[in-house]
Amino acid sequence: MTDRNEERAGGHARPGPAEVPDEVIHEFGALLGAAEALERIAGRELERRCGIRHAVFEVLLRLSPAGAGCPRSMGGLADELILTSGGMTRLIDRMEEAGLVRRRAAPGDRRRQMVELTDAGSAKLDEAMRVHAETLHRHFTGPLTETQRTVLVEALRTLRQTAREELGALR
Repeated sequence: MTDRNEERAGGHARPGPAEVPDEVIHEFGALLGAAEALERIAGRELERRCGIRHAVFEVLLRLSPAGAGCPRSMGGLADELILTSGGMTRLIDRMEEAGLVRRRAAPGDRRRQMVELTDAGSAKLDEAMRVHAETLHRHFTGPLTETQRTVLVEALRTLRQTAREELGALR
């Protein structure tokens, strides 16, 4: 008597759905669920306490001297934040209207737009950094022991590195 999976595979056994290691799927789901929940909490606090969305915070951070530095191209920011050029333009339009950033033509290429922080943008970033740090201390580091956090961060760095290597191989 042959197994149906063996019959479909021409006599060679293939794992069926019941044999798939579903604990790995659930563990990955726990990782994604925790990351999504923490991101929502962080975003909620930035909006509630600073009046900015998480995407605005990300742009401010990237334009800061601690980030990659000022000024940055619109296209480069869009790529980093995984936004379309239109989405990036709308975001920068709103940030410019709020006085957080300013745009100017790139030297030697007037078609390329560069974005930089204003003084108000730097002040908003300082405020948002304080709020974000408080939120992360409460909801990310607070529930974990120092040992748990160290193990988690090292594991995440390993996963990020192997994922980057795989993504680089796909290009």
